[in-house]
Amino acid sequence: MDIGSTPFRGSEAVAAGAVGKSALRGQRFVRLFPDVYVGAGVPVDLRVRAIAAYLNADGKGLLAGWAAAELLGASCAPASAPVEIVLPGSDRRPRPGLRVHRFRPHPGETRSVDGIDLTSPLRTAYDLARREPLLRAVPAVDALARVGRFEPSAVLALARRHPGVRGTRRLPRVVELADARAESPGESRTRVAILLAGLPAPVPQHPVGRYRLDLAYPQVALGIEYDGSDHRTPGRARRDLRREAELARAGWEMVHVGSDTTTREIAILVWRALTARGVPTPDVSPDSIAALP
Repeated sequence: MDIGSTPFRGSEAVAAGAVGKSALRGQRFVRLFPDVYVGAGVPVDLRVRAIAAYLNADGKGLLAGWAAAELLGASCAPASAPVEIVLPGSDRRPRPGLRVHRFRPHPGETRSVDGIDLTSPLRTAYDLARREPLLRAVPAVDALARVGRFEPSAVLALARRHPGVRGTRRLPRVVELADARAESPGESRTRVAILLAGLPAPVPQHPVGRYRLDLAYPQVALGIEYDGSDHRTPGRARRDLRREAELARAGWEMVHVGSDTTTREIAILVWRALTARGVPTPDVSPDSIAALP
């Protein structure tokens, strides 16, 4: 692996003869923390920032929150998510983009990924669910339950081992809305928007022939798809057109939403499509949808 393709400690690289001191001060590398560098051409995303923060703590810390979720493979963090690190007994202070926690996880609440210590999928889900807004908390629990292979209700069982912790009262609502079948945060957010509007619960990952729909109402052949950035590539766009045509021939109507579709817009699109197909929604109206977050 080329030096700088992932964060590294400058003093160790110099001692090993992999790089000279003068090079660290040049344009080849970017300093992320004291003595922690990465190659100048490497995108400094959450994963890179998380690894850098762990190295800066001399291996004595424990990554948590969105950073732990990223390294666990859940990839559900908002773009601006800070790195969180647990340093019990340390006097290290937070800095922009870095939060420092002092709690001590219980046995079984930690995991090691590629030599980096972090909170387990279940503990990470518990931490994010009790403090993040609903539209972020539910996708986080969905993603972590999927990669951690646990039922969302396990979050409530873990909470009982931590009585009195702030935010635990909101956990039942998060768990009620969670579903580990979701395959992307965008899909989770779409489902939550539908449920919060009072619309019938759609079926996640519903099979139709050789396809699977993100969300579906099989009884009326209505599907909802979340189109992420990968759908904008020419090859994916062509495949999507063929898929749409096959589904239409099979009698399916599709509703498409994207990252820029608001919660209210999602609810209105689905409500109109359900109403047009004769599904009763007596408790839903444009006014009630307008009250969504």
